[in-house]
Amino acid sequence: MKREIHTEGEFKYIEIGEGEPLLLLHGLFGALSNFEGIINHFSKNYKVTVPLLPIFDLPLREVSLLGMVEYIKSFVRIKGYERVHVLGNSLGGHLALLYALDCPENIRSITLTGSSGLFESAFGSTFPKRGDYDYIKTKTEGVFYNSEMASKALVDEVFDMVNDRNKAIRLVVTAKSAIRNNLRGKLHEIKVPTLLVWGKQDEVTPPFVGEEFNKRIANSTLIWIDKCGHAPMMEEPEQFNQALEDFLKNISK
Repeated sequence: MKREIHTEGEFKYIEIGEGEPLLLLHGLFGALSNFEGIINHFSKNYKVTVPLLPIFDLPLREVSLLGMVEYIKSFVRIKGYERVHVLGNSLGGHLALLYALDCPENIRSITLTGSSGLFESAFGSTFPKRGDYDYIKTKTEGVFYNSEMASKALVDEVFDMVNDRNKAIRLVVTAKSAIRNNLRGKLHEIKVPTLLVWGKQDEVTPPFVGEEFNKRIANSTLIWIDKCGHAPMMEEPEQFNQALEDFLKNISK
């Protein structure tokens, strides 16, 4: 479904529904469409907001995870949200954690799915020779348990990113920033209720990563989804939404 993208100053975002803010943060190769199932399900009871992260728009010297956290902080401040439920997939989970560590007073809950921040096996710090479509196709398919989820349109989108020199540089810089910002020694500072939803067949942030987050974040719950890879909200939306709904309802009791 085509969603209306709002523009407010430097910010572009989707905002649908009314209620407590549910802030969704996409990954490095993510897009608004990644969250379609969440938007449809939760906009009935929550104000679901998805900012377009400025991975390709920030000045190159500001491209980093901390630069994007500042962007998120400014966005939440401009929107006037007092406390948010923040959800992140992959790099978006990493950003959610950094934001929560920096602004704990603004966080109602955290949901992580396939989050980076401890370990991630993806493209690494460099990209293959430009034009290697088969490599990109294989890597994109590897995000999912069911490789058919990697549609030609999705593979083409990733391929176009890594073949655009400006975008490729920014992707590499962001990936290196993620490696530098390992959160192993800081996760004990997270005190808010945290939901971890992990695909049992996640090859990017394997199951041991979810277990490590669960061990290091005191007030956390780990939910496994079988026959599922790195993006549970896309691959198994019904199971994902049920886990998130139960979690949010339990917080509001």
